[in-house]
Amino acid sequence: MISAILFSGGKDSTMACFEAMANNDQIAYLLTMESENDESYMFHVPNIHITDLIAKALEIPIIRATTPGNKEEELLDLKKQLLFLKNQGVEAIYSGALFSTYQKSRIDKLCKEIGLKSISPLWHINEEEYMNRIVDLGFEVILTGVYAEGLDESWLGRKIDKIAISELKAIKEKYEINIAFEGGEAETLAIDGPIFKKKIKIIEAKKIWNFDNGTYNIKKAILEDK
Repeated sequence: MISAILFSGGKDSTMACFEAMANNDQIAYLLTMESENDESYMFHVPNIHITDLIAKALEIPIIRATTPGNKEEELLDLKKQLLFLKNQGVEAIYSGALFSTYQKSRIDKLCKEIGLKSISPLWHINEEEYMNRIVDLGFEVILTGVYAEGLDESWLGRKIDKIAISELKAIKEKYEINIAFEGGEAETLAIDGPIFKKKIKIIEAKKIWNFDNGTYNIKKAILEDK
């Protein structure tokens, strides 16, 4: 099946790409929607510019499109890109939705209207098992934004490993967060993994902290041989 991945560079869209490859799909494109609205309901925002580099690391062509990011209206911008993909022979769209009915239902609806198959291989996955699987498979994922109680500035730029998962479980017990961050608790970026032909090396980054939330903004990154 010829597929495209709705791709942000975060752990979930990267894992959706991994699952598409495991299904022996022919991945024709990554589709990245760049929102001008930091509070977009549909699309990942922090470090979205790094998707170009990740696409090169994965050796998959990327399509980048912009959207003002206005609620519901941003779906029209996505629909235009999905129509383009359909015309290029794409048959299915993979997304990294875990529990967000808001996102999944809208992607499903658009795909149905256009005649594309909508696939969310991670839907309702056990959050703890999922986070451990990411680590066990050898993906290197860092946190690029934190927005929940219990997650402080020290988490910005931090790699998700077994120790981090253990700490996230303790934070969950106290603050009832989703440790896979599906509630918007944090944003992530995948910089290496088993499907990467090269890895992302961060050269320059800046932490920005705003009282109870913050972002890890990557200023410069390069591809590095593995």
